[in-house]
Amino acid sequence: MARRACDGAGLLGAFRAAVARLEASVDEVNALNVFPVPDGDTGSNMMATVRAALAEAEAVGPTASAERIASAAAFGALMGARGNSGVIASQIMRGLAEGLAGKTRFNALDLANALDEGTKAAYGAVAKPVEGTILTVIREASAAAVEIAERERSLEAVLGGTVEAAEKAVARTPSLLPILREAGVVDSGGQGLLRLMEGARAFLEGTAPEANLRPSTVAPAHGPAPHGALPHAPEGHAAPAQVAAPGAGLRDEGFGYETMFLLRANPGASLDVDAIRGHLESIGESVLVAGDARAVKVHVHNERPDEVLAYALGLGALSMISVENLDQQAENVRETRAAAFAGERRAADGAGRNGTEPTIGDGTTPPGEPIPLAVVAVAPGEGLAAIFRDFGVHGVVMGGQASNPSTGELLEAVQAINAREVLLLPNNPNVVLAARQVAGMTDRKVGVVATRNAAEGFAALLALDPAKDAEANAAGMTAAGRGIQSLAVTEAVRDATIGGRKVKRGQTIVLDPDDGLVACHDKPDDAVLAAIRALAPGFELLTIYYGDGADLAGTEALARKIHDLGTGAEIEVVHGGQPHYRYLISAE
Repeated sequence: MARRACDGAGLLGAFRAAVARLEASVDEVNALNVFPVPDGDTGSNMMATVRAALAEAEAVGPTASAERIASAAAFGALMGARGNSGVIASQIMRGLAEGLAGKTRFNALDLANALDEGTKAAYGAVAKPVEGTILTVIREASAAAVEIAERERSLEAVLGGTVEAAEKAVARTPSLLPILREAGVVDSGGQGLLRLMEGARAFLEGTAPEANLRPSTVAPAHGPAPHGALPHAPEGHAAPAQVAAPGAGLRDEGFGYETMFLLRANPGASLDVDAIRGHLESIGESVLVAGDARAVKVHVHNERPDEVLAYALGLGALSMISVENLDQQAENVRETRAAAFAGERRAADGAGRNGTEPTIGDGTTPPGEPIPLAVVAVAPGEGLAAIFRDFGVHGVVMGGQASNPSTGELLEAVQAINAREVLLLPNNPNVVLAARQVAGMTDRKVGVVATRNAAEGFAALLALDPAKDAEANAAGMTAAGRGIQSLAVTEAVRDATIGGRKVKRGQTIVLDPDDGLVACHDKPDDAVLAAIRALAPGFELLTIYYGDGADLAGTEALARKIHDLGTGAEIEVVHGGQPHYRYLISAE
């Protein structure tokens, strides 16, 4: 029998199945990269984003309304958004939540309207929307949903037509973007969105694998995911959620105490996250443990918070302790606290696993007079991070390509600094959108310097004027970053055609952030030398930051070969430690 309405439990079940479908397709989506680089991360970024959203929705529980499930998922997606694809996906989910506002249950027209709101939110998040991307896919899919919902009343018909339209839109993306057509791939973000929609449709039609219908576990998802990706929410004890089964899913009986705290390892010691989680699950429920060997954020429900705290005190130092009697709170108050904790958990996970390292404070804004202007920079390698610290930046967030920091992690780094205004240097084009989300989520002014790599970040910092505010500095520093020439050197992971040039798997390729592929060769040094010859003349300093696949001796030998080209430039060798890229080279 066709379904004409869906409640919160059904929405949560469909979302579980959607996330599971994308999880099974992460490698496929990652591989749909225009450039045959080893760090394609669209699938990983989208997966981390929707996993964070699912954790929020699971925490609310299947007895909640459709509005509450959608709202919680949108919040989780916003805080966990990674990369441009993740940010756009989070905006689609925000639009869905706005479209389902006030709905305990929703019908076909409601779903179509929510998808249309998702389209509007996604386009609104991008300054210059480009067709042939995930934006085209959500727009055409939502348009189909509206058209079908106006003549069909079943959810299966609407969602089925939505998926068909999305599939056609994805297939059409190469005709809209020549760079996709030349590379022989469809848009990766659009493909990821299609997989999510397919999972939701399978749930609604009753064809989703049974495992996809169960509440998620806290174990990390299979397949690649960036450092700092959030775990699933804890598994409950009820039957799988169905469209008309409001009692199914994660159990949250509301008895006993809710205990939350931040646990930091003692000096010289480390934390066993799995052991902590296992012990807390043996004495409590609704367990969430996020972090790494240095620090974890803990949330647990049980009747003896003293036992929880005593156990944790034996492992390290506690802070941000909160104990609440759930029996004395109304349901809406409990849900509000759960959402607040989830935001804090994002930040703790970022501080532990993704390496947010504010130089002022320990995750909270310290007392005292705030400084006028602070800088937070994203760095993909320890060597590059050390250079940013030498520049005097106030916070470094570890992450880059294939490990993009989330919006929540960037927000935490900004809020950890006692400053009136903050400049954010994303140092990666795939982090810029997440950085811009932060600008609207804090009470202080945040300027985003749209740097595309660490070399541009260093150049931008040289243009910092402490007498100017964040907005004025952001414009000038962005221009300074773009004023240098930079090259990224890596290895092709597949055969491809880029800019009319054929590339074979295993060859060294050199990429320019403006011009794309500038050189390729079987020998790494020959590829680099060809790229150096292609640089605009007149540069006086050439810096080689060596990372994965390179060592000091080999880089020094390369520097001598570059010197022999006769450019007249001074050549400096620096350890960058960046993953995936043998060299990052700047010429200024």
